[in-house]
Amino acid sequence: MNQSSLLAEFGDPITRVDNALQALREGRGVLLLDDEDRENEGDIIYAVESLTNAQMALMIRECSGIVCLCLTEAQADRLALPPMVVNNNSANQTAFTVSIEAKYGVTTGVSAQDRVTTIKTAANPQAKAEDLARPGHVFPLRARAGGVLARRGHTEGTVDLMQMAGLQPAGVLCELTNPDGSMAKTPEIIEFGKLHNMPVLTIEDMVQYRIQFDLKLA
Repeated sequence: MNQSSLLAEFGDPITRVDNALQALREGRGVLLLDDEDRENEGDIIYAVESLTNAQMALMIRECSGIVCLCLTEAQADRLALPPMVVNNNSANQTAFTVSIEAKYGVTTGVSAQDRVTTIKTAANPQAKAEDLARPGHVFPLRARAGGVLARRGHTEGTVDLMQMAGLQPAGVLCELTNPDGSMAKTPEIIEFGKLHNMPVLTIEDMVQYRIQFDLKLA
């Protein structure tokens, strides 16, 4: 069965997006799947402004361990976060910047609490480049202008979701894995979502939603 068939029990694409937006407003996580012919993976996504240590611990425990902070280009520029490499030749052009750590309020930077501190420091609208050390244990990603209509990636999906929910345009993501370390696919992602009360939606759902409601996002 394909994604759309497996997700039909959660309603149509518009309903799935609305449910995800409400979950984010309530401080809960969501699970976002990209296209089956792309990575075909699901990421746990949380809003930065409501992110808790317990949520970060769950991400570290249940996911790949590479926790990423999704920012707009303007936010990344304000923090002076250059690309991780000069020549990005990754298959999906994932826009990693240099990794970061909060300069204050952390120890080694790797614990759930320290990562939350780093993320909230970086996402603070008043944050400056001087508030962050480089490198660190949090991996910022630059969302492409235009969001999922410009690039059908989890990074753009995360920032779009935050804006659509009326939240600060910054979110965290990490790829969901199975207990054996393999990448979770749609059936496992759906079961995880049911277990942890996280709505499941797709990038395609978001594209349809933005087009139907003619949403212009930053």
